[in-house]
Amino acid sequence: MAAGNSVRELVSDAEWQARVDLAACYRIIAMHGWDDLVFTHISARVPGPEEHFLINPYGMLFEEITASSLVKVNLDGEKVVDSAYPVNPAGFVIHSAIHAARHDVGCVLHTHTKAGVAVSAQANGLLPLSQISLFPYATLAYHDYEGVALNDEEKPRLVADLGEKRALILRNHGLLTVGATTPDAFLMMYALETACQTQIMAQSGGAELLQVPAPIVAGIQAQAEQVTRGLGGAIAWPGLLRKLDRRDPSFRD
Repeated sequence: MAAGNSVRELVSDAEWQARVDLAACYRIIAMHGWDDLVFTHISARVPGPEEHFLINPYGMLFEEITASSLVKVNLDGEKVVDSAYPVNPAGFVIHSAIHAARHDVGCVLHTHTKAGVAVSAQANGLLPLSQISLFPYATLAYHDYEGVALNDEEKPRLVADLGEKRALILRNHGLLTVGATTPDAFLMMYALETACQTQIMAQSGGAELLQVPAPIVAGIQAQAEQVTRGLGGAIAWPGLLRKLDRRDPSFRD
């Protein structure tokens, strides 16, 4: 792959910003321990009229990913900028399907965390047990397991199940969130992952579970706008970037 500086020279300012945010998201996922070696993926749409998106170089740990190392592909899986790394084929099927169908989505985030997979294997899925669970619960869909996502024939079913929602539990597989921006997709994943962790902990106590009443769940989206001041994921993103910069600013390279 070309050196980092040459990649910066090849792309627009808008694409470079998308690269920096996506590289940061990979590092943040690793920082929280939500990565799975090299086997999950986050993608970001490249600004502009072309149907291009950025995804991780397959084989690179999330904590190693930089803005310039991200692979740019089109919806056919062809590299737009040369890279020495391949793209995870399962990652391409899932992410290309959503980017092709949902033009409002700028970022797709997929994880295989222990808590997420545990909840994905429960018949009732995510339960409205905690305040934080309500945010993904109110915009949550499910997709049944069809094996490792290598088959293009699964794409329309995946897209239909997601619909206009922003969170998807992949049965027996893991979690997926989408957002207009990378910060939005991350914040939804933060809520969904935390909700799954909390659910597993609550269930392990063995006591009867107390679910949040349906009328409160119904009003949660309006409350979410107040909590984030209408900024969505951007309310927390600058602080997360500052934390990354203190630890290791190389994600910006």
